[in-house]
Amino acid sequence: MAAHITARALVLARGLGTRMRQADADVTLTDAQRRAADAGLKPLMPIAGRPFLDYVLASLADAGLTRAGLVVAPDHRPIAAHYAAHPPARLSLDFVVQPEPLGTADAVVAAESWTEGHPFLVMNGDNLYPVRALTDLASLAEPGLPAFDAGDLVRSSNIPEARIRAFALIDVDEQGYLTGIVEKPPASGAIPRQGGSHGQDPAVSAFTRKTLVSMNCWRFDARIFDVCRGLPRSARGEYELPEAVGLAVRRGIRFRAIPAVGPVLDLSRRGDTADVERRLAGAEPRP
Repeated sequence: MAAHITARALVLARGLGTRMRQADADVTLTDAQRRAADAGLKPLMPIAGRPFLDYVLASLADAGLTRAGLVVAPDHRPIAAHYAAHPPARLSLDFVVQPEPLGTADAVVAAESWTEGHPFLVMNGDNLYPVRALTDLASLAEPGLPAFDAGDLVRSSNIPEARIRAFALIDVDEQGYLTGIVEKPPASGAIPRQGGSHGQDPAVSAFTRKTLVSMNCWRFDARIFDVCRGLPRSARGEYELPEAVGLAVRRGIRFRAIPAVGPVLDLSRRGDTADVERRLAGAEPRP
């Protein structure tokens, strides 16, 4: 295993949980899960009796990281209370307050002082990434991201193809560096041409055969802060991290794309809960 260069990870746990709050008559939740879902507290959603965030933090520790920052709302008492009562044993944990939910790039800017000039990883708090992908990313000596093959994600993860089509799509050059990224691409097609794997079932769509996907997992250095501060709002009215990365690339900052395979577990909707719990059955997170 390569020596770890990056020791810090920023976990984005500030979102409003809008999709998780939406009622779904077809989903059965426990009382504790329903309370978390109604409050939009995806990080605290109980999975086999443990908050989902425990699994996320444990994956960081398994990958060799030693310090985690949670981007949270000003009122983050439920999360703070949980970790006051159950502090991680393998990670140093800090809370980074994002005053308003203005998007993922704004969340990164909120953490500038926390990074203290060190390189750092950034990831969603409602995704559980493969430890191997995190290990490879932490071992980089430059900015980068895991480049997930869409077909593999459909096969290995709990994320349907229709949802994956809405993720940011990436294009990579022959040297393995990011050349383009499209956040919330149109449904008509995908620009990327890299990342197809051989021997796939011909019935699999052209999208899943040929497309590389960003799962909002990154390795940054301090140059990202000026990029994020100069970013215009997206069509959704937020400061979006994929758009910041695209702007950084246009400014000459190189991002190494690391080939990555799933599964990535997504807990953004109530309907995800049962499958995530099934896949994590028997796992004992040790953050």
